[in-house]
Amino acid sequence: MAGKEEKAANPPTKVPEIVDDDDEPDDWDKRIFSTGCAAEQMKMNDCYYQKRDWRSCKLEMEAFRECWKRQGNDERTETKNA
Repeated sequence: MAGKEEKAANPPTKVPEIVDDDDEPDDWDKRIFSTGCAAEQMKMNDCYYQKRDWRSCKLEMEAFRECWKRQGNDERTETKNA
């Protein structure tokens, strides 16, 4: 009986289904693609998602930084070296 009581007290949570059927790029996508470094950013974000620590993604961050400079985004966005 304890099993039924426990289920009644803690019903399973329904997770809402995320439906993204919009194939059109949104403003964020357009802005990222306009940098010319979308592939490098995706790799950098994927690395962080997997490792949950930016310090473990130094190679991906450096590749993104180099792409950013090659594409001239420093001047376009007034990026400053820290």
